[in-house]
Amino acid sequence: MLKMMKAYTNATVLDGLGNTYERAVVLIDSEKIIGVGEHISVPADADVIDCEERFVTPGIIDVHTHLGVHESGVGVEGQDFNETSQPLTPHIRALDAINPREQGFQDARECGVTTVQVMPGSANVIGGEMVVLKTAGHVVDEMVIRNPSGMKGAFGENPKRVYSGKQVSPMTRMGVAALMRETFMKAQDYREKKARGEVKERDLGMEQLLPVLERKIPLRTHAHRADDILTAIRISREFDIELTVEHCTEGHLIPEQVAAAGVHVSVGPTMSTRSKVELADKGFHTLVALDEHEVPVSITTDHPVIGIEYLITSAVNAVKAGLSEETALRAITSQAARHIGVDDRVGSLEEGKDADLVVWTKHPFDAYTDVVETVVNGETVFRREM
Repeated sequence: MLKMMKAYTNATVLDGLGNTYERAVVLIDSEKIIGVGEHISVPADADVIDCEERFVTPGIIDVHTHLGVHESGVGVEGQDFNETSQPLTPHIRALDAINPREQGFQDARECGVTTVQVMPGSANVIGGEMVVLKTAGHVVDEMVIRNPSGMKGAFGENPKRVYSGKQVSPMTRMGVAALMRETFMKAQDYREKKARGEVKERDLGMEQLLPVLERKIPLRTHAHRADDILTAIRISREFDIELTVEHCTEGHLIPEQVAAAGVHVSVGPTMSTRSKVELADKGFHTLVALDEHEVPVSITTDHPVIGIEYLITSAVNAVKAGLSEETALRAITSQAARHIGVDDRVGSLEEGKDADLVVWTKHPFDAYTDVVETVVNGETVFRREM
């Protein structure tokens, strides 16, 4: 069925890049944006949606979630995010465990989140591949926009706690780092043998680590404490791999070092409780300190640690702590898209980008705002009766 051209008119448009357009038009045709601005001609055959006194933004992005692999309200039957049979599981893929029908995806659409990165949990030193997908759909393969989008790594308390309880390595931070180094050394050896035609039997884990060594996908590392962040940076330099730091809770203690490393950072779930020692100094001040040192920052809920419906609330709290509104919005739109490597398709309202957008009753950071409509790939996937 052909999709009708749509024109969202008379809106205050925040394009995700720092530009604001008053009484503007967002014009979409099929699955793409074909025009944004204050002087866009609306074709006579377009379906016109009057957004008088309303705001339009790009679809919101959460860069670090466990949607579909850690199902909301289901219990152990829906917990498929940590394969704790061994501390090294580069061979697993989050894609294979995502249930797109779980409630979290509907929650995402209702709060304007249109793109998410779904990753394995942080129990393992190397946890497997992650994937970026849209939040609308019933067949996960049709929702994917980048696969794989990274390899999960983890430092600190989580792998220590899981495997010390099993009385196997790693039991210390030294053990975590050693296992990660050892695994990447084996992957380097595997790559060299493969290049010489000497690999007789393929190894799925090694095969999935090769794109990391070749800098095709980043190592995305769970690291809260400052020393763990620095260990992650150290290992990324040793093996010349691209790195993103996930959580970065104590990043405000070492902003110069994080900036010098040239890494992208996602911060959160800052609205959570201090459930473990390495969260003792958590706060939205981390985002402010990193931004002051020009570190590219995104904001995450780590859903379901914090419900994905509180991604906007997290951005508002960051603004209250001193982050600019412009930076906070980019942290859940255009910069978030760059963090997960899909900024060619989503994250901003620009000609040629995917037609993912949100209509709000007020500014998205207003405490009284509501999502009126969420659009993914040009189709309305949520509409609130007003």
